[in-house]
Amino acid sequence: MKVRTRLSAIIGTLGLVGSLALATAYADEPTATEGGAQVALTEVAQAQNPTAGAAGPGDTVWIAERAGTVRVLNGTGLGEPVLDISDETTTDGERGLLGVAFDADFTHFYISFTDLQGTSTIDEFAVQDGTVQEDTRRTVLTQEQPESNHNGGDIKFGPDGYLYIALGDGGGGGDPEGNGQKLDTLLGKMLRIDPRGGEPYAVPQDNPFVGDPNAKDEIWSYGLRNPWRFSFDSGTGDLLIGDVGQSEWEEIDWAPADSKGGENYGWSQMEGTHPFRGGTEPANHVPPVHEYDRTGLGCSVTGGYVYRGQAVADLVGQYVYSDYCDGTLRSLEIENGRVTAEHDLGVSGGEVVSFAQDGDGELYALAIGGTVWRLDPA
Repeated sequence: MKVRTRLSAIIGTLGLVGSLALATAYADEPTATEGGAQVALTEVAQAQNPTAGAAGPGDTVWIAERAGTVRVLNGTGLGEPVLDISDETTTDGERGLLGVAFDADFTHFYISFTDLQGTSTIDEFAVQDGTVQEDTRRTVLTQEQPESNHNGGDIKFGPDGYLYIALGDGGGGGDPEGNGQKLDTLLGKMLRIDPRGGEPYAVPQDNPFVGDPNAKDEIWSYGLRNPWRFSFDSGTGDLLIGDVGQSEWEEIDWAPADSKGGENYGWSQMEGTHPFRGGTEPANHVPPVHEYDRTGLGCSVTGGYVYRGQAVADLVGQYVYSDYCDGTLRSLEIENGRVTAEHDLGVSGGEVVSFAQDGDGELYALAIGGTVWRLDPA
């Protein structure tokens, strides 16, 4: 089944959303065009509220379902759950099983979820012959959440072998505690830890705030509102973060592979490139590489991946992303941290809540209603 027309998005399933809006570029960026790669979306499976995916052993993709199950996508579709923590999590607000990741050699599997008390939790399992060893489970990191929204929850291993963890600002709207700019909390941050280097983890000594008595050592970057989905470019190592906006601006942040960390993306003094509620732009603010407003249908950016597959040759090197409310897939051409071209790919996956990348660099879009799409050539 291939979809070439835009679908209407139904609002309200996951609570990542606010008012409606359509993606539009900000002033000094090129206008989005439809002259990019010709792609189609092929339905490859139906899941139960999929939220995240990760390349797994044996050319598989492991799909997280929000209620707490993990299922494996292979050539015949989704199998039965290989992990089920549904009695340990809740799906109220923006909670649930929110992220999954493998280490480089597929010997350890990590899950990111909110427990029954709403605490963000990262757990680790050993993996043997492609099978999760549930008796090896241990908790790596926890963070209490004051509200049920803005949990973040994505996890990825970077090219450096460390685990990166995205946490939202604690929710409540407008960052009432100012967590985005505070360095004494993990909320509103991108974290970087070594889960195998200590008990329960070690902090890399080159993290930017190690040794600062007023900052958490785990912090890699800060000033984030709800970094729902982020990824590393498998070709360059660059980091891209889709940070969900408050009410007016959605943003995509970028950091080069040789970054030493410490980037301040501005929230809650800034929403994108704009002062938020009279805020003052921090002197060290790193503005987004791309932002769009909510004058149309978009409302909640869904960060994706830089395409490094082989199926769609014209898409190679472009960053593919979407929006939960709009659902249209779009791409950015980025050179040296600046967008040089934008493209409307002309297809919609509905309520696109996440993306996944397989071991060959091919991309999948996940709709919260259940459809798992693969990006194919048109």
